[in-house]
Amino acid sequence: MYLTLEETAEYLDLTISEVYRLVREKQIRTVSDGEDLLVNKDQFNLYLKSLEKYKAELLDYLNEPLPEDSDIKDED
Repeated sequence: MYLTLEETAEYLDLTISEVYRLVREKQIRTVSDGEDLLVNKDQFNLYLKSLEKYKAELLDYLNEPLPEDSDIKDED
C-alpha cells in the first residue's frame, strides 16, 4: 500500500516538513506516479517494531534498581 507524503506524516505522527526532510536525506524511499511522491507503508513496519522494542528495553533499564555499592561505607 502506498501513501502520499501527507498520509505518511499522519501515519508517523510527524509534521509534513519533517517528512520532506527525511525524503531529502534519503531516510524514506519514495516513488513517483508522475504527480506525487508516494511512500510504501510496509517499509515502516520493521522500523516501528524495532523502535518499540528499543523503548521497552530502555524502560526496563531505567526502572532497574541501582545495585548497592560495596565501596561505600556507612559511617554513622
